[in-house]
Amino acid sequence: MLGNKIKDGLAIKSSVKRIAYQIYENNIDEKSIVIVGIGNPGKIFRNLIGNSIKSICDLNLIFVSLTIKKKKLLNVVESDISLEEIKNKSIIIVDDVLNTGSTLIYAVSYFLKIPVKKIQTAVMVNRSHKKFPIKADFKGISLSTSVNEHISVILEGNEIGVYLS
Repeated sequence: MLGNKIKDGLAIKSSVKRIAYQIYENNIDEKSIVIVGIGNPGKIFRNLIGNSIKSICDLNLIFVSLTIKKKKLLNVVESDISLEEIKNKSIIIVDDVLNTGSTLIYAVSYFLKIPVKKIQTAVMVNRSHKKFPIKADFKGISLSTSVNEHISVILEGNEIGVYLS
């Protein structure tokens, strides 16, 4: 069972469009930006945001996928693109849920190996259980939940929605 539906597909589509406009407004002087999806959920969310940005402007988008192996010592981070290819660019790191902040902080630290213009973050759900000093610059929804509750974000298929269980 997925739990109580907090956001349905229409609300998610609206959030994606709003986030796309916010990203564009915050990067209006850029010719291109890098949009990084963390894991499969982040990649799906990244693609939704990217497609929405493409529908509103002609900003060149560089899509990157990032994998963070949380069970490995020091949380190994791998990218499908060389850091050299995205030097001196603005980077948007996208994930489905911001819980403790550990995933986003490791992603940010990975990109700090190169010079960048700026790094911003986008999440569908901000849970506010942070252990690290990182925030969501763009978010679909903020939920005050207990640590025992679980958030599921489904962005494709028949069950599209944000669920709380």
